[in-house]
Amino acid sequence: QVQLVESGGGLVQAGGSLRLSCAASGSIFRINTMGFYRQAPGNQRELVALITSGGTTNYVDSVKGRFTISRDNAKNTVYLQMNSLKPEDTDVYYCNAVVSSFPAGGFKNYWGLGTQVTVSS
Repeated sequence: QVQLVESGGGLVQAGGSLRLSCAASGSIFRINTMGFYRQAPGNQRELVALITSGGTTNYVDSVKGRFTISRDNAKNTVYLQMNSLKPEDTDVYYCNAVVSSFPAGGFKNYWGLGTQVTVSS
């Protein structure tokens, strides 16, 4: 099994910054993509940003230029630096990782429990 633990959420004023972290632990042989998604009550979970093992990144248009995703492969940790935050960024943010637990094993999708980000106007 693989566990993902997020940290760094909280309350911030519009224009402020937060940094989310997500550490993966457990039975890990290789991690493919890591990323953050967000979801408001009643809405579908949407991709915010992801990063491949090779460092290629992808962002939803609404956060481009404001958010930066990075990862430390040695620590199995992914980070999301969020700058110029807006009230519409308020959501629960979930960490995601695509992980293989064995050399010949397939990849599975894992999720963290989520961390609340609230941006006040």
